[in-house]
Parts: sequence; structure tokens; C-alpha cells
Amino acid sequence: MSSKLLNIDWHARARDVAIPRQAFIDGSYVDALSGATFDCISPVDGRVLGAVASCQVEDVDRAVVSARKAFDDGRWSQQSPAARKKVLMRFADLIRSHAEELALLETLDVGKPITHSLRVDIPAAARCIAWYAEAVDKLYDEIAPTGPGALAMITREPIGVVGAIVPWNFPLIMASWKLGPALAAGNSVVLKPSEKSPLTAIRVAALALEAGLPDGVLNVLPGFGDPAGKALALHADVDCIAFTGSTVTGKRMLEYAGQSNMKRVWLECGGKSPNIVMADCPDLDRAASAAASAIFFNQGEMCSAGSRLLVQESIRDELLDKVLAIARKLEPGDPLDPATTLGALVDDLQMRRVLGYIDSGRLEGAVVRTGGAQTRQETGGFYVQPTIFDRVSGNMKIAREEIFGPVLATLTFKDAAEAVRLGNDVIYGLAAAVWTRDITAAHRMARSLRAGMVYVNCYDADDITVPFGGFKQSGSGRDKSLHAFDKYTELKTTWVDLS
Repeated sequence: MSSKLLNIDWHARARDVAIPRQAFIDGSYVDALSGATFDCISPVDGRVLGAVASCQVEDVDRAVVSARKAFDDGRWSQQSPAARKKVLMRFADLIRSHAEELALLETLDVGKPITHSLRVDIPAAARCIAWYAEAVDKLYDEIAPTGPGALAMITREPIGVVGAIVPWNFPLIMASWKLGPALAAGNSVVLKPSEKSPLTAIRVAALALEAGLPDGVLNVLPGFGDPAGKALALHADVDCIAFTGSTVTGKRMLEYAGQSNMKRVWLECGGKSPNIVMADCPDLDRAASAAASAIFFNQGEMCSAGSRLLVQESIRDELLDKVLAIARKLEPGDPLDPATTLGALVDDLQMRRVLGYIDSGRLEGAVVRTGGAQTRQETGGFYVQPTIFDRVSGNMKIAREEIFGPVLATLTFKDAAEAVRLGNDVIYGLAAAVWTRDITAAHRMARSLRAGMVYVNCYDADDITVPFGGFKQSGSGRDKSLHAFDKYTELKTTWVDLS
């Protein structure tokens, strides 16, 4: 990131930026048919950014009809992989060239630091789209080893109309994780961003059109989960729902599929991930830094956050002191200041939820070692201090339930067996980490931890080439990597009798 970008007056830019307000259906920006809107409120300072179209059931139907027509007539689904690749590469380039605008919209919408939006969110979204564009013309189908009397071909076909429902913590990244493989495979997509973070999704729809994506192939519906998300999940002409969000809502997606057309449902839901530090950890300073980043990056609003720090008894005090020293230097700041590393929570409701969990932890006997309160009230925004609990037991709410905020629960264990038991003793199974210099122990613990991603001597290591998803009630299916194509394609066997 150049010093020029970091020296921009983002407050001045914020005063002038155009706020996207309409739905995007069949290649055009349109109001909701009912004329309904909702206020898009910035967590930076509580101000209303604009009145955004609030899509209803009839808008969902209009978008799905558009997507189905586009899919069935082949304007995108029947283009060659190489042709789709060119369009999606242009789309990724346009995201990059509009990085400052998109980053500003992301920060205003969800309160994350502008530096993170510029350095992480927008580049990652563009890379995701480009990666799937590059991948799609390098995938081969199969011939089954049936013998000389038959030719059995196994081919992948796009699944059809994909309903993508994405959350508010990483709005454009989460959207790109769905759009990249779904569009590359030839599907049409109806994207429903969270009502808390609709702006970048609305804006990039025009960039996709500019890149050459045909009308109707991508539709964006701002609005609330009920009615818009529910109607999309219930729609009989939607072939697949790709959802990222809470476990409670993920279960509803499964119900809606059963009530409608048994559409494919892929879920990336909650997490309560254990970050396990053994006494023989090779580098306590690095482990402490990673532990702080794992819970305080993005204000703790991450499904894969290392929200449970499990420390072996003999090093508990030493490691915890190091993590506390880092946390006490962190203070929520102005998200539009490039020096800020900890921003606002997404809205007042989420702030109240996080503060409620902090109160619960105190009531159940855990000890707040730092933080534990709202801050920056004078701004009108929604800020909570980075908070670390000590003396946490595994049966407390703060050790079992997803908080989705900058709150760390510290637990201790005697040996590896107890660490694994504690690590697995929640309904979630998204991520986990093990810090040890014993490679045999690391492998054994990694195999025993019921999580989709296990990090060894690091936390939240990431690349588009590896799958992202979880076990248990953290969901099903995988985002990222070539495995994501499994969600958006159907396998077809064509058997030719040669006898």
C-alpha cells in the first residue's frame, strides 16, 4: 500500500462518495417494486448513509426469473470456459481499479479500518474472482475405466440459478467467494447481501456488467433476511443456496430447501475456535501475537476467530501476560484514520450483544483482565474495548457460544488429551490451532480436533488455494480452492454402448 493512499483525507472522500441505493436486476439498477427502503447506518458515527431499496418477495421473483432466463438461453452458461475467463478477469481488474471507492464504502458500511479494507478486503475479493477465472479453463472432465465395450463420460455442468446469501463481516470477500466459482462454472446468481452491509455488493454489480457479464447473470437484492432471504431460499426455481452466516439461520436454509424443491444447500456458519498453546510452544511471543490477532482483527467479527485461548497450566501466566500487553495497546479508533487498527462493531444491536456476553462472563465468575466496556460513545458509533477473560470454565456461555466481537476467553488444561477434549466440546468445528514443537503431537492433535481447518504454530493462515469450511454445526461444503466448484456444478454420467 503506497503512502499516497494512506495519506488520503478519507473524511473528505466520505462526504463526496456516491452511496449505491438500488437493487440490480436484469442488468439495470431498479427500486423495489413496493418502493420500500431501509436506512443504511454507518457504525463509524451512527449517521444515515442513505435509504437503500428493501427488496420483497416480488423483487426476489423478478430477479430469479431474470437469472433463470439468462441461464436457460445460454448467454453465459453456454459460453466457453475461455470466454467466461476473459469477462471475469476484466471484472477482477475493475474491482482493483475501483479499490479506493470500494474500500471506503466497505469501511463506512461496516466500521472496519480503512487500511484493512484497502489492504485486505478489496485485494482479496479481486484475487478470488481472478483465481476462479484462471482456473475454469484448466478443469478436465473424466472418462471412467469401464472396459472396451462402453464409453462412460463424467462431465461437470453448471447447477443453474444460485442464490448466494452473504454476511456483513467481510461483505465483498464473502460475496466473491460465492461469485467466483459460481459464475466461472456458468451459473446465474442472485446475490442477497446483509441489510447491514449492502453497499459494495450493489456497486460491483455495475462493474460486472461493465466487464461484459450478460444481463440477468448477476442480480443483487438488498433487503432483510425475512422477506428477501427467505423468499430466495424458498423459491422453486433456485437450484442452490450458498449461505454464510449464523448457525441459527443456516438451519432455516435447510428447512426452506425441504419445504420447496430440495435445492442444494451449502452452509458456512458459526465458530468457537480453540487456539491451543502447549507448554513446549516454540515461540511464546509469536503465539501471543497470533492469539491477539486471531480475536481482535476485524473487531473479532470473524466466524473463524480464535475466541478460546487454551493454555497449558505451566505457561498460563507467562503467555497470558504477553497477550494482555498486546491487547492493552489496542484501542478502537476512527475507522477513516489510516493509523487505526481496531474499528467499530457493525451496529448498535451487535454492540449490545457483545456487551451482553461480557456481562454474562462476569456473572458466571470469569475475570475481566482488560477491556470489558463500550468506548468512543461521543462519536455516535459502536465501539467495544478489546476484552480478555481469565478463569473461564468450559461450561460458561462465553466459552460455548459465538460472541462475534473482540472478546477472548482463556481456559487452561493439563495435557494434550484434555486440550483436545476442551477444543471439541462445542457445537462448532470451523477452525483450531495447536502450538507445539513436537511434530508427532501436532499431527495427533490435528487429527483429533473436529475442525475443518487446523493451524500448527500459526493462526488463520490463508490462501485462495485451500478450502474454507467446517465440521459439525459450522456448516457443510467448502468455499475457496478448486473444491468450491463442487458446490456449483452437477456431475453427469453419459454412457455410450460400443458393443
